[in-house]
Amino acid sequence: MGAGKRGGLRLVEGGPAGPDAGVDPWVFQAGCVQAFARTWVVRGFAPTTVRGYSSLLNRVLGRFDCPVWAVDADDVDEMLHALAVAGLAPGTRRQYLQMLRAFHAFVAERYGAQVRSVFGVPMGDGGLDRFNRVRHAGDDSPTGAPPGRERLQAFFSFVRSQVAVGADYRVMARDYALLRTPYHSAVRVNELVCLDQQDVHLHLGPSGKLHVRFGKAANTSGPRPRWAPMLEGLDRILAWYLQDVRPLFPATAPLFCDEDGQALKADTVRDRLARLLDLEGAGGGERFTPHALRRACATHHYERGMDLLAVQQLLGHRHIASTMAYVKPSQKFIEDAWRRATDLAVRTLAG
Repeated sequence: MGAGKRGGLRLVEGGPAGPDAGVDPWVFQAGCVQAFARTWVVRGFAPTTVRGYSSLLNRVLGRFDCPVWAVDADDVDEMLHALAVAGLAPGTRRQYLQMLRAFHAFVAERYGAQVRSVFGVPMGDGGLDRFNRVRHAGDDSPTGAPPGRERLQAFFSFVRSQVAVGADYRVMARDYALLRTPYHSAVRVNELVCLDQQDVHLHLGPSGKLHVRFGKAANTSGPRPRWAPMLEGLDRILAWYLQDVRPLFPATAPLFCDEDGQALKADTVRDRLARLLDLEGAGGGERFTPHALRRACATHHYERGMDLLAVQQLLGHRHIASTMAYVKPSQKFIEDAWRRATDLAVRTLAG
């Protein structure tokens, strides 16, 4: 990192100094920060948002001992490792990466030529590549259709058969109930692991409900609680689990816990599913993730005739566009819909 040690970011009036000013690289970057912040104001961001973004940008840049144009992949990896060790959530680490990516792109587009002229350094990619992306739930599932109903029926039948013969009955039985829950209630994996036993209301509504107290929120608006219906017999599965399986674990609050009674982590759920798929001998095209179970719930109910607005409520989406991105009907469903529409048109024309 040959750009020199960091002397502290200092905001300066105006934009970055020109190539004839012979400025310190930190002063030049501080001018870029000021110019980048002005773009938020021009675009109409609220003052609180501008302050929050500015604070985040300065925290991001403070992680490096070189200006943004000298950051390489090792620097980014080191930052992400330090953030993970410090216990920052994946969502927060993604915010750091997104801000770094946005600021790097801004400097490259607006001042890349000056950076090359003054410091003799091409902007490059800022050390941001596909290997230092922070995992996102949406990355877990493919962009195509989720697993079909028949595929999931076969998988759950296999897991149920393993409950009786598995080396650890309580763990296998827990995993069976654990993985049936997102498929029959559309809860996210991060919501799933936050459920407590008290959040299961078996007699609320026609088939019971889950109180998702820590529902995903948008734009840092805080948890958005909701009631998720327990569909397709999930109430009976969870009733069995609470009565016969959960008492085999320590008497703690979490609905799904480990051998010590601590709530499972989202990555643990993903790992448990991957191991069960390995045990089943599932090939590449047969594998799926916990997030795909949520998408499958939405898609399969839509194929059954559930209104798209009802699917939106089931998923807990604020915007219908998000729901439309989740629902991926199978090719057979599309062909059947086309056939029904064609038959209706022919009957109409025939009088």
